[in-house]
Amino acid sequence: MPLLEIKNLHAKVGDKEILKGISLTINGGEVHAIMGPNGTGKSTLSNVIAGRDGYDITQGEVLLDGKNLLELSADARARAGVFLAFQYPVEIPGVSTSQFLKTAINAKRRQQGKPEIDAMEFLKLVKAKIKALGIADDMIRRPLNVGFSGGEKKRAEILQMTLLEPRLAVLDETDSGLDIDALKVVSEGVNALRSPDRGFLVITHYQRLLNYIVPDHVHVMTGGRIVASGGKELAETLEAEGYAKYQAA
Repeated sequence: MPLLEIKNLHAKVGDKEILKGISLTINGGEVHAIMGPNGTGKSTLSNVIAGRDGYDITQGEVLLDGKNLLELSADARARAGVFLAFQYPVEIPGVSTSQFLKTAINAKRRQQGKPEIDAMEFLKLVKAKIKALGIADDMIRRPLNVGFSGGEKKRAEILQMTLLEPRLAVLDETDSGLDIDALKVVSEGVNALRSPDRGFLVITHYQRLLNYIVPDHVHVMTGGRIVASGGKELAETLEAEGYAKYQAA
């Protein structure tokens, strides 16, 4: 059974149709990249998978391990193993990063029928992860994303992903605005989690990220549809030639 199946997905916001029949299959162990110009529906696709409000699904299915995600709330999708890394992570004043992480881990453990993680086990786990990701100790004591630089926000998201070990990780333009050091941290975090039990959907404008997270499949999305698919070499072609010929098609 495929890890993720998207079947003829149509979605609109108000009267405007954004997704116009997306079909995509991701198997365990695969990294799929979706590339395309602004306004083509890439972020809409990631938001629909994650269950963000404001989208009207008019047709199609999104199946994770055979279960229709469209029938689940956003938090139920997260507990089922969907992780979304945002282009612009939100700030949550008053909630420390460590508090947020512990709450998320315990929600997943309850879903799995496991006892909640105790304070010492959590501290030991987080310290090991932040050291591997090159994150400063004081960052997890600060309010989540409040006053964080762009690179710190992305490091915090990769730390979340590393701790939660999702079935499906969706990275929505997570390379936006990153310097080369932060880009390497994000990439190393993703590459460390690549396994037959997990799939990745990487949404990006640029081939740069895909030099570090090498995809198994690359898809071109324009006008709310996937109009071309290929291997990693397709990303290099797009970087050199742009999207004009696909938008004209």
